Amino acid sequence: MDQSSPETVDFYKMQGCGNDFVLIDNRGLGLDPAAMPEWAKKLCRRAFGVGADGLILLDAAQGRADVDYIWHFFNADGSRAAMCGNGARCAAKLAVALGLAGPRHRFGTDAGPIEAEVFPDTGLARVELTRPGPLEENVVLDLPGGSRSASFVNTGVPHAVIFVDDASAVNVRELGAAVRFHARFAPAGTNANFVQAAGPGRLILRTYERGVEDETHACGTGACAAALAARARGLGGDDYAVRTSGGETLRVSLQGDRVFLTGAADTVFTGAFSPGALGLSGLRAGLAREGA
Repeated sequence: MDQSSPETVDFYKMQGCGNDFVLIDNRGLGLDPAAMPEWAKKLCRRAFGVGADGLILLDAAQGRADVDYIWHFFNADGSRAAMCGNGARCAAKLAVALGLAGPRHRFGTDAGPIEAEVFPDTGLARVELTRPGPLEENVVLDLPGGSRSASFVNTGVPHAVIFVDDASAVNVRELGAAVRFHARFAPAGTNANFVQAAGPGRLILRTYERGVEDETHACGTGACAAALAARARGLGGDDYAVRTSGGETLRVSLQGDRVFLTGAADTVFTGAFSPGALGLSGLRAGLAREGA
């Protein structure tokens, strides 16, 4: 056995409105987050791995008094992401189930501490995102088919928001990639959201996610960005129902500059995999030596 990785690793496959993730409780494993980009690429690859939009590692608070635990989030392409709204709800729900935290708690992300609440009676979870950056409006982008006006805001990760008459008619893969890699957002790029106003406080959302490099069934931080842009346009007040590509609805509540995201977060199945079979290693150096 490769002494730089455990023989098997237990995982939880979870989804929030169709945005799916592989979650690993790292407290007793000692996996090195620096090794996780390669793990994310292989585990998230559909048909060849578990299949997911991202990999989430839950870890102890590591001496921090301001949070109950911390996470490390990786997109399917191995890139590390500061925040993910749907992933945050899944992490919060699993943390409560594992006894890492109570129903109301706080956990650490690269974007900052996230406040979370899990509602056992409904199965829903709510997270308060970190304060969003300033909303930029009327950002003109030259795109295939002509120029379009977008809004731009960072809700933990960057989002461009383009309002359209019919979200179902948008070629999200083509147009989303053009926005994601647009020079205006270089070098980091952005997530791309196409939003249809379906009535006061009601939005239909399709998102091309950076790091997944395709449309996903849902995007929590994208739903929040869409709500912020919609409020600025006078398309609703402070509360929004956002229907996602997966057909489920996310609830966004805006309270001044505070942003709350509520939605489902469910465990689809649990399992175990052999890192060695996938050619993966990843124990922290000290733990690898102790196990040798």
